[in-house]
Formats: sequence, C-alpha cells, structure tokens
Amino acid sequence: MGKDHQSMRYVVVGLAFVAMAVSAACRQEADSMPVQPVSQVEVVTVQTQTVPDEPEFIGQAEASRPVEIRPQVTGILKAVLYPEGRDVKKGDRLYQIEPIPFKAAVASAKAKIAQAEARVVQAKQDLARVKPLLAEQAVSQKDVDDAVAEQLSSNAALEGAHADLIKAQFDLDNTLITAPISGIIERSRYYEGRLVSAQTDLLTMIHRVDPMYVVVNVPELFILQRRRDIEAKRITHPGDYKLRGRLTFMDGTVYPEEGVLDLLEPGLRTETSSRQIRVTFSNPNRTLLPGQFVKVRFTGDTKTDAVLIPQRAVMQGPQGPFVYVVNPDEKVEIREVTASDWKGSQWIIDRGLHAGDRVVVNGLMKIGPGEPVKAVPWVAANTENSTNISH
Repeated sequence: MGKDHQSMRYVVVGLAFVAMAVSAACRQEADSMPVQPVSQVEVVTVQTQTVPDEPEFIGQAEASRPVEIRPQVTGILKAVLYPEGRDVKKGDRLYQIEPIPFKAAVASAKAKIAQAEARVVQAKQDLARVKPLLAEQAVSQKDVDDAVAEQLSSNAALEGAHADLIKAQFDLDNTLITAPISGIIERSRYYEGRLVSAQTDLLTMIHRVDPMYVVVNVPELFILQRRRDIEAKRITHPGDYKLRGRLTFMDGTVYPEEGVLDLLEPGLRTETSSRQIRVTFSNPNRTLLPGQFVKVRFTGDTKTDAVLIPQRAVMQGPQGPFVYVVNPDEKVEIREVTASDWKGSQWIIDRGLHAGDRVVVNGLMKIGPGEPVKAVPWVAANTENSTNISH
C-alpha cells in the first residue's frame, strides 16, 4: 500500500507539471497573436435646417392661344394668301373668298335704302297734307290714320334697309379672311376652287406660342401629402399662385425663362386622379413647341427641419434605402430611411434620421451591424462640400 500511494503521488505531480506547461504555452501563444484593430469610419453628424422644397413633374407644352380659322360666309375659295407653317401677324391676309356676289348684295342693299328713304319722304308729305284737311272735314279720320301708319311703316322699312346693308357689308368684308392673332399658322386644309361653308369648314389653325403654356398633372397622393405637410408646418407654402416653374428639357438642358403658375383647376380629373396645373412661360425664341414634353420644377415652397446627407451614404437593400449609423456605444447599426429628393450631391431624408445622428460616409465596405468602430469626422471634397452638415 505504501508503494502504491507513493506511485499515485508521482503521477498527480506529473500531470500538474504537464498542465502548467500547457497553460504557459497557451498564454505565450495568446500573447503572440496580434489584437484585431477596430475599423475606422468617417461620419457626418446631421443637423436639421430649412431648405427649398422643389417637387418636379412631367408637363406638356401647348400653345397659349390655338385659334381656329373658319369662314364667316359661304362661297368659292378664290385664293390662299399666306405661306404655310410660317409666322403671321395679326391682320395679315389669309384667304380670299370670291367677293362678286357679296358686292352685288351690298349694292342691292344700298338701293333698298334709297327706295326706303324716298318712301319716308312721300309718307311725311302725305301726312302733312291730310292733317289740315281733317279740321275742314275734307278727309276722314281714317285717311289721317292711314297716313300716320304709312309714315311709321316707311321709317321701319328704312331701318330694315340699313340693317340689310350692315349684313351685306359684313359678308363682303369677311370674304377677305385675316389673322385674328399673331402666331405660327398651320397648313391650309382647303385650296382655290373649293366651296367652303360659313362657320363649318375649318380652314387652318393659328397657334400663339409666345407665351406658351405648360400643363402638369399632379397626382392626388402628392396633393394629400403636401396638404398634411403644410398643416403640420413641415413645409412653408406662400400660396398656390405665388409658385414659379423652372423647365428642364428631356436632354437635360435647362430653359432660361422662369414660368408663372396662372391656373389651378378646382377639381381632380377622374380618369387620372390628378389635378391639372398650368404654368405660363415666355417663348421669344420659339424654343418651346406645342406638344413637347418637359420637366417642371416648382419653386417657392421651403421645407423646415430638413435632414440632408451625402448621396454616397445611402445604400439600397431588400427593404429599401438604408444607412449605417454609429450609436452612442460606438457600434454600427442599420437605419432604414426615406429619401425624397436630391439637392446637389445630397439626399433629402424625410424619415429615419434625426439631428445628432452620426451617419457613416466612408468605410462602408468594411463594417457590419453591431461591430465596434472608431468614428472620425468626414471631410467633404470641394464638389461635395455643403453648409448644411456639421462634422
């Protein structure tokens, strides 16, 4: 028993030495491994501020005055007097309808006036003769009444003759059709020798293109959201008719003239569930053309407590746009955001961020949610520098 006990003690001591050796080796290996460094990221600290709110929509240009040219008299078209597709000025001659029948009608009306005038003179003389004879009982009361009636009838006939002359002269004048406005004229739909009917046949169209209208259909959902924002004082609105419009063509070029909102339809269009807005633009160089599609950015509204961050900080995930934010524990967390519009090189964030949040701008590829990081201020390049982000 003594020898066995002694042998067991030697084994225990040996195992203890082995354990100590292994532990020392592990500590030495751990001490020799390098410590993983904390990732450094560049962040911006967001501040809220007031910025212009400028929603943009697709609009279509149309002439401010599309005028139909129709004949006022029926007759044979004698001549087309204008160059098609060109500019015309108010008063320029456009069409000539054969005037001879209408000249004859004027001459006939003048002759009827002369006859009516002679009848008036005769009636006046007859009445002057019979009135004294009535006192002498040389004529009856009926003779006097007939003379009075004849005078009234002759006066009425004279007025009718004058009216016929006015109508005949109007018809003659309208055998020459002139431009009622200045603008660009279309091709003629009828040419020489064609019988045209009064107020029925459309001869051509004149489009007044300076100024031009641009019509925009604003969706109902936008209108409802904008009303809520105005009521909540998130947006400052000066009034509908104080808004202005800026145009951008489909190739990206900006139209130099500013437009004025001059018509807001009172109701929604049921077929599109949108409200129509009309903006007027001066068009001295004929840059805008009827039917042309353009982008219209409305200016005048301002957004209060707006949050802006660099576009490079916003990423797209399965659930939509998101950003990385460094929390107070110096760890990364994901924040879903709603980005509404661009302003320069920055996104306007409607929801998801607040003043004081630190948003990661650089170092996005080497971090993940929950990782500790070292946050340092981001220094924007000259092209991205902005006064509405504090570092």
